[in-house]
Amino acid sequence: MDYASALQVQFGLQAWQANNIIQLIDEGNTIPFIARYRKEAHGSLDDQKLREVSERLEYLRSLEKRREEVRQLITEADCMTGEVEAALNAAETLSELDDVYRPFRPKRKTRASVARARGLAPLAEQIFAQKAGTPEPLELARAYVDPEKEVPDAAAALQGAMDIIAEMLSDDAGIRKRLRVVAMAQAVLASKAADPEKDSVYAQYYDFREPVRRIAGYRVLAVDRGEREGFLKVAVELDRARGLGIVCSVAAGPAAPESPCTAVCRAAAEDAYDRLIFPAIEREVRAALTENAAESAIQVFRMNLRQLLMQPPVKGKVAMGLDPGYRTGCKVAVVDPTGRVLDTGVIYPTHSKAKVEEGKKYLKDLILRRGVEIIAIGNGTASRETEAFAAGVIRELAGAGHTPAPAYMLVSEAGASVYSASKLAAQEFPDFDVTLRSAVSIARRLQDPLAELVKIDPKAIGVGQYQHDMPPKRLGEALGGVVEDCVNTVGVDLNTASPSLLEQVSGISAAVSKNIVAYREENGAFHSRSELKKVPKLGPKAFEQCAGFLRVAESENVLDNTAVHPESYAAAKELLKLCGFGLDGVRAGSLTGLPEKVEAIGYAAAAEKIGVGEPTLRDIVSELLRPGRDPRDELPPPLLRADVLSIEDLKPGMELTGTVRNVIDFGAFVDIGVHEDGLVHISKICNRFIKHPSEVLKVGDVVKVWVVSVDIPKKRIALTMRQP
Repeated sequence: MDYASALQVQFGLQAWQANNIIQLIDEGNTIPFIARYRKEAHGSLDDQKLREVSERLEYLRSLEKRREEVRQLITEADCMTGEVEAALNAAETLSELDDVYRPFRPKRKTRASVARARGLAPLAEQIFAQKAGTPEPLELARAYVDPEKEVPDAAAALQGAMDIIAEMLSDDAGIRKRLRVVAMAQAVLASKAADPEKDSVYAQYYDFREPVRRIAGYRVLAVDRGEREGFLKVAVELDRARGLGIVCSVAAGPAAPESPCTAVCRAAAEDAYDRLIFPAIEREVRAALTENAAESAIQVFRMNLRQLLMQPPVKGKVAMGLDPGYRTGCKVAVVDPTGRVLDTGVIYPTHSKAKVEEGKKYLKDLILRRGVEIIAIGNGTASRETEAFAAGVIRELAGAGHTPAPAYMLVSEAGASVYSASKLAAQEFPDFDVTLRSAVSIARRLQDPLAELVKIDPKAIGVGQYQHDMPPKRLGEALGGVVEDCVNTVGVDLNTASPSLLEQVSGISAAVSKNIVAYREENGAFHSRSELKKVPKLGPKAFEQCAGFLRVAESENVLDNTAVHPESYAAAKELLKLCGFGLDGVRAGSLTGLPEKVEAIGYAAAAEKIGVGEPTLRDIVSELLRPGRDPRDELPPPLLRADVLSIEDLKPGMELTGTVRNVIDFGAFVDIGVHEDGLVHISKICNRFIKHPSEVLKVGDVVKVWVVSVDIPKKRIALTMRQP
């Protein structure tokens, strides 16, 4: 198969791009490395596009592997013909390959296989031929009566022949392909209540119908879940006459009108459609809807996770993490600007008045003694009470003249319990209680979301829709790719990174990440990127893949603290020389006018002189201007609060500022400073039509919203971004 041509058509690539991408992947290069350091080879495609191309290449290769398996199986069965070979070569999907193989696949016991064993296949062929002048089918059937073969009379023989014809029609790849196309275009997905008297969250689907071609993915997933939980009965409906017409066009189409066998073939076609073909097509349509909906949901999850991981860090501040709780109290942890734990404790802000006052005194003392500048509050159980308590402490500190008083932010604690009970957390904090580990994690999430969240299974982070209904393997691959791309986009400090962060770096395995940390603990901090070559099991290929994404701020060579790859160090030095600068100017930040000087020479000419491609030259210029830069620093900072609202305070028309917490197909959830996030429906996001909220919003955006309605008993808040 010509994979390059297939990728060209699907992704709009040039032949050279497709061929180079395939070659780079086959050489064992990672997607982040290809995206960043091989731009000339693929035309500066981004990591997301390259990952899509890589996934499609993998699918095409698995399709080709299956094609060869099917070809071999059919050949071994001595059934290969020119027509079958052509059908195999034309199949473009795994389901089409299965259609071709269906007639030759070993079958379990069926009505047709029983009829064949009774010697009725020749009768079926006679009837299906529908030749003019053929005797009545019942007359033909009399010749096949054989009590010893359990064919007691002509009617039984005729029924057996009809069963064989029905299975032949069911195995016809052309019929299935045509029906599949019609069903996807014209069928309706319908659901009804399993018990209309029983209330549930699926009430809106108790009498639901929507064309298959138009139904939104989140509705498909909701219906699927409702069916699994026993609240819904779901079916695919298609006009029977239309579907049956396709089967009959094959079963009786070419027959002469006067053939007495045609009516029998039509009856067999009806049986085939109702008993064999449409139930299979219905399963296929349901599976396709679910697969497409899951893929769409995975893409939403992917997008949200990317934005969450790329949230700007709150650097250089002492942070306090509060992990709320009722019975066991609120766990407290204070960490320094590098994330090192300074103090831990437990307070009881939801218990007696005496305990509340005791907690206030403890928190104030801790804030002042440790110089706490920001407070991160987990958004789980008892977070509303903890937030009100913390806001009260901040007000009292400000009132007593302690300025600046710390600000706070509600932080998603999704996955914190998963992390705190993990082996990784036990290794990191062997002396800490599980709940105290959660408090540390919450504080660190505010300081550096990426470094902390990579310790958690992405599925547990909870910024998608129906993520628990997704195929685990596919979801894991997709989200793992996002984590890898984000870590490599930001870069990693080789001397402070945890093993869990290091193993997300291009080319570094879990075993090698542990070896890096072990080497660091035994020999002290790394003094250069080249020292990485001394780490056990980190060979030349791994070094090539990872070196550019690791930063060594302590290195004498300032290029070790940039995203310039070691393979381009000579080119970077040559560029500086060409423009009248030196490496000292990079460290001092005194390269003013470098872009202008390169522009004066001409990027194409300068690239040729230093021996790199133009995209690589542009990247080198960018890195020389700002060594050690963090791309997240260019994003708007997170919204910190100093006081608290409750849902009872909200009134329609009220204007608020909030942070987007989740973007889904039908809208976005926004944190407005009360315990419950408000929903901005897709129709309320902007004044123009949009297909998906992600066209306008992303996780972490700080937005202005207005309250539309508040349902206090159900704790639902409807918001709009369109000013009333």
